[in-house]
Amino acid sequence: MYSLTISQEFNASVETLFNAWTTPEVISQWFAPGNMTVPEASVDFKVGGAYRFVMQNQDGEQFIVGGEYREIAKPEKLVFSWQWESSPHTTTVTVLFTALTDNKSKLELIHTEFQEQEFCDKHNEGWLGCLANLPRALA
Repeated sequence: MYSLTISQEFNASVETLFNAWTTPEVISQWFAPGNMTVPEASVDFKVGGAYRFVMQNQDGEQFIVGGEYREIAKPEKLVFSWQWESSPHTTTVTVLFTALTDNKSKLELIHTEFQEQEFCDKHNEGWLGCLANLPRALA
């Protein structure tokens, strides 16, 4: 099994950063890499609740991911399953939020249970692309 870990700091309070992962209107502003858009983001934000995000590229091709929330500790931690609609494999995402100052926070993303290094690498690239778009949703 393969896993990835990404740590980044953001100029936002830990509450603002946490909410960017839980509010559909905010998720739709950033939760896709590069120039992709998020035409649909549905969230049933509770343990056992489901989420579904549709990412769309400029050609109209859609990439759909969903899963369920396994652990919610606001505003420190989120754990959720991750499964592409086109894949039988489910992986796990853990996001840790740490307040550094009033308006600066650290995010640590740990994505585990990949069957192959290639998928792990692709997800690492995808997450970096998503996180690069996150600051615009925090303003």
